[in-house]
Amino acid sequence: MSARRRTALTIAAAALILPATVGCSALDKALECVETADAIATSVNKLQEAVSTATEDPTQAREALDDIDRELDSLGDKSDNADLSKAVDDLGAGVDSVRKSIENGDATPDISPVTNAATEIGKVCTPG
Repeated sequence: MSARRRTALTIAAAALILPATVGCSALDKALECVETADAIATSVNKLQEAVSTATEDPTQAREALDDIDRELDSLGDKSDNADLSKAVDDLGAGVDSVRKSIENGDATPDISPVTNAATEIGKVCTPG
């Protein structure tokens, strides 16, 4: 096989492999987004349960908020999607608001900003 033909085949192979590699990277990010959105949904469910029993044990609500904060930190590092960034910011603001309400003695804080933002993250992270 001539050197020119080998070079052409090498270039052709690289042209096929590069998009596949880039595609895998995008797929990995999407999968991480879905996994993190699922973890956030679990934490939000825990928060809902904790808020319903906050008068008995307010530490559960704080722990659920801490879990959401950790997931947000993880998710924020995994995407450069503007819609996702806004939803993450909204969820962070909601978490801060609920945390402040609990610290001020509110036994039944409004967690709708948290649930709404978590729903939006789920929408943004869901492929298709």
